[in-house]
Amino acid sequence: MITIFNRKELTVTYDMKRQSDVRDILSANGIKYSVKVINRQNSAFLGSSRARSGSFGMNNDLSYEYKVYVHKKDYDNALRLII
Repeated sequence: MITIFNRKELTVTYDMKRQSDVRDILSANGIKYSVKVINRQNSAFLGSSRARSGSFGMNNDLSYEYKVYVHKKDYDNALRLII
């Protein structure tokens, strides 16, 4: 089980295809992982920035940030696999 106390950040990307490829590689090699998805155009505390300013000029490719975590003991092996 991966928890906040035993995990290590493997990679961060804004590319959905890249995070999918990383997940596929990890799964194929039996490495457990977790993914945190952050919507960069939405702030729960202040409300949506899009509601205040619209989306004109915003790069939709940078809307979501994907952080992939693995167990600390699997980090070195996982890093070798995704490079």
